[in-house]
Amino acid sequence: MSLTRHLTRGRDLARSAGDHAADVFAPLALIGRGLRRHADWAKARWAATPKERRGPTLLVGAAVALGVFLLPHGPLLAIVALVASAAWVGRSPKAPAEPEPAPAEVKLPALYAALTPYFGGYDDPGALYRVDGEWQSAFGGWEFDPDGRLAALEIAYPAYFTDTEPAARARIEQVVQGKAGRSREYRFDWDEESNRLRVAALSPLPADIAAQRFVTAPGEIVLGFTDDAGSHRTMPVEQGGVTEQQPPVIWRVGPRSAEPHLLALGAPGHGTSTLLRSIALQALPYGDLVVVDGASTGEHACLVNRPGVHTVETSLHGALAALEWCARETERRLVALNAARHHGLAAPADVSRPLWILLDHLTELSELAHAEGRTDPQELLEVPLRHGRAARVTVVFVDALDARDRISATVRTCTRARVVLGPVNAESGPAALGGPLDIAPAAHTPPGRGYARIGTAAPVRLQVPVTVDPLDEDAPAALRDAVVALLPHRDTRTEAAAPVQLRAGAVAPAEPVAAEPVAADLTKDAAQVSPRPVW
Repeated sequence: MSLTRHLTRGRDLARSAGDHAADVFAPLALIGRGLRRHADWAKARWAATPKERRGPTLLVGAAVALGVFLLPHGPLLAIVALVASAAWVGRSPKAPAEPEPAPAEVKLPALYAALTPYFGGYDDPGALYRVDGEWQSAFGGWEFDPDGRLAALEIAYPAYFTDTEPAARARIEQVVQGKAGRSREYRFDWDEESNRLRVAALSPLPADIAAQRFVTAPGEIVLGFTDDAGSHRTMPVEQGGVTEQQPPVIWRVGPRSAEPHLLALGAPGHGTSTLLRSIALQALPYGDLVVVDGASTGEHACLVNRPGVHTVETSLHGALAALEWCARETERRLVALNAARHHGLAAPADVSRPLWILLDHLTELSELAHAEGRTDPQELLEVPLRHGRAARVTVVFVDALDARDRISATVRTCTRARVVLGPVNAESGPAALGGPLDIAPAAHTPPGRGYARIGTAAPVRLQVPVTVDPLDEDAPAALRDAVVALLPHRDTRTEAAAPVQLRAGAVAPAEPVAAEPVAADLTKDAAQVSPRPVW
């Protein structure tokens, strides 16, 4: 056996012997420590006793000791009590728990280390970001919420960082969101002049605002609701049984609108059809509707046979016929409006009432038309899109986010009001909105959550009102009733039987049911200003 193995074995044996000895003598050490503390207490007590009282104290102590000695088993009990007291007093006090470090001391150094590969200048000895650097020099100010999550942060970065490139910005925003938590949205404010990046965590938007009649002027459509930074206006809404003031996202349409048409894209199940229903309910009191459901899901069957709704088409043949009529109607409106202006007359009633063309997943019908060798429905939208503002025709094009490449160039060019719903990334979000998105989306978004961009304005957060399909039996009854209350007249498929309308010469029943005056007026007005087309 080599000397090294002897030394190793001897060291192990010595360590084991020491551990066993410590275990054996631990009680003795505990009692000895207690006796020493008792002696220290007695010494301190004797030193604090005045000299004139020391004699009587010794006399009392001697009397107690004599009494204990004379008692049966007195000395043994005294020794046991002394040992027990020494064992109790000799315990080592528990070390105080170390205070938890502040969130900034834990999270900001990790963020600094994660940003070092992107901001660090390895050839610069005085770089702001380096491996052995201090994070306090890079972060100017920070704020954490009561849960210890990052709420606000100001980051300084070197001047040579390419902050004007969207790809470089996206990398930094991804790193910051990953370290701060992907469950929330963050707004990034890049100050290129002073080389500062300000990060702010955004509070969630209210997702419990149901469909209702909003306080708006004719020509104003509420796309949804946002935060205080996204709107300078508030409106009263019913939320949770009480009236609250919420900032809306307003889209203005009409002859003086700069963005007369809307393009909304979204992930499946994140509220694109809900947005279309919400727009339809707001447009029905002031205009006429033509609805094309390209996905044939029946999401808009509640609009069938409603006053002001010309048609709801789900087939390719019906969609082509409806869109051809829309193109001819747009041309007719232009001619009538130009003639009225030429003669200095007011516009006729049948051309001054707005016409809405609502399209849901039209690209699916486009693929079917290409397969059958028929006209692409998107080609028939060129006239309404290009001349719709002058003819009071508005086009709302809703489709899936992954179908953006199948949307025609005319639709993408003429729809300058944009909405994107559902989870997006650094590429799909700006591409759908037509501009940069300075908000990092959360990893998981509720239905109806997204972003809106009206024209050249900055994108704002958006939460679409909960506008369920009233024919969907799985939807809550309260939400279905809210949508039914906004429809122009009653529908026997979702409500009780409609009142009976008696024709001339018919025999009245024994107990006639009075017709609802509001529904009758709406039907009469719709028949006067918007005759139903025949395809």
